[in-house]
Parts: sequence; C-alpha cells; structure tokens
Amino acid sequence: MRIDLHTHSTASDGTDTPAELVRNAARAGLDVVALTDHDTVGGHAEARAALPEGLTLVTGAELSCRLDGVSLHMLAYLFDPQEPELARERELVRDDRVPRARAMVGKLRDLGVPVTWEHVARIAGDGAVGRPHIATALVELGVVGSVSDAFTAQWLANDGRAYVEKHELDPFDAIRLVKAAGGVAVFAHPLAVKRGSCVPESAIAELAAAGLDGIEVDHMDHDAATRARLRGLAAELGLLTTGSSDYHGSRKTCRLGDCTTDPEIYGEIVRRATGAFPVPGAGG
Repeated sequence: MRIDLHTHSTASDGTDTPAELVRNAARAGLDVVALTDHDTVGGHAEARAALPEGLTLVTGAELSCRLDGVSLHMLAYLFDPQEPELARERELVRDDRVPRARAMVGKLRDLGVPVTWEHVARIAGDGAVGRPHIATALVELGVVGSVSDAFTAQWLANDGRAYVEKHELDPFDAIRLVKAAGGVAVFAHPLAVKRGSCVPESAIAELAAAGLDGIEVDHMDHDAATRARLRGLAAELGLLTTGSSDYHGSRKTCRLGDCTTDPEIYGEIVRRATGAFPVPGAGG
C-alpha cells in the first residue's frame, strides 16, 4: 500500500481542486490519501464525491498552532467535523486569515513591492487565504523566483519583514480538542528548520505526555539526519511516525507520494480514530 497522509487543495492553499487532487492521487499510484487543508474541512465533500475506485480518502485538517512564540502545525485525522468546540476554533483561525493577509500585503507595499490585495484575493479564490497565496503573487510580480524563495527572513518567513502573526491554537488545546472529537493528532514536520524556529524536543515530549499520537518524520523539509533523530525520539516517547508529501499542487515542487506512511502505522491511526472513518472510493 502507498499512503500519503498530508495534502492540500484549493480549499486552502493548494492548486488542485479537491476532485482533481483525489484523481491525481489515484494516477500517482496511491492507495490512501489524506486531505488536510489548513484549518478547514471545506474540501472533503467534493473529494468524497469524486473519489476514484481503489483509492481511500482519510479526512483531516492541518491546524495552526503556536507555542511560546513558535508557530507549528498539527495534523488532525478522522475527527468528527461537527464537534462544536473544534469547529469553533477552526472558524476563529479562518476568520483571522483575511485581516492577516491584508496586513502582510500592507507591509510588502511599505517595502516597495507593488502587490495588491485584489491580486492575492484572485489567487486565493475560494480557498482559505494564506502566505502561499501571497508568495505566488510575489512570483508573478517577479519579486522572487519561486514560492519557497518568498519564505525567507527578507519576506514571509516567521519573523520575516512582512510576516504578521495570526490567531493560532495552543497545541495542547489542539490535541485535547482533536481527541474529544474522536480524532488522531500528529505533529506536522516538527523539525523543518528551513521554515523558521522549531519547538525544542522537550516540548515534543510534553505534547506526547498530553496525548499526541505521532510525529511526521518523512517529509521533504527533513534531511536524513533529522529523520533519524525524529525516529529515535518517537521510539523514546512511544509516538507513531508518519510520512507524507505535503502536496500543494503546482505551488510546491513535491509530488504526491514523495514520502509515504507505513501501512501498519496507518492501521493504528484508523484503529484509534472514533470520530470518522476512511472513505473507500466507489468510482466517483
């Protein structure tokens, strides 16, 4: 089985619609794909309706969190999307995205970049607007050569010149909310240092003690030494280890299935979940 547990669609900051994403996942030879858009479940219904035969969909979301001033992301799998407290927190994060993006556009303009809110909004479309949309605008304006080039201290990286903080969950609250909604919580790319500051390993241990289920180990932003270090930490803390592409369509260079999750780990995630179940494709 080939299992990719971290992807994004146009419901947040990917370039594939949810329907295109599941079709592309099937073409890429995946057996299981998780749709984990940022702070939203808005793409799940379309993905479910278009799910090809032979592909299983895992519903999820990537929750925006902050601990001691450091941003981090929590992958939540197979939770009940109707659970009111978690739904309310997702809405708070989403509601903050537009004013935050507008503020970043304002900072960029102050730095002499001729970007407009209308340009960014056009790129975001109906998705939850975020930094990748602004980064795409910078690429289109010729300010940077690629989306990843925009995520530097010069521009949009955490604490970069145009960075603006947003409403984010405390990760301990996120774990509690995900578990209360019957879901499984996995810390996304925990040591992706190229993205900015990362929480220390002691914090990962505290999150594990609070009920964290796993950490994403095999990820494009983790080199071989980092993956080995994380596997050792997971073994110490009794955490599951996952792998995934963090696919964003054409917005990033990674491809579906570039990193995958062991079938036994996937089986344990499904076993632990009580809020929702994987959706088998019926040829939609």
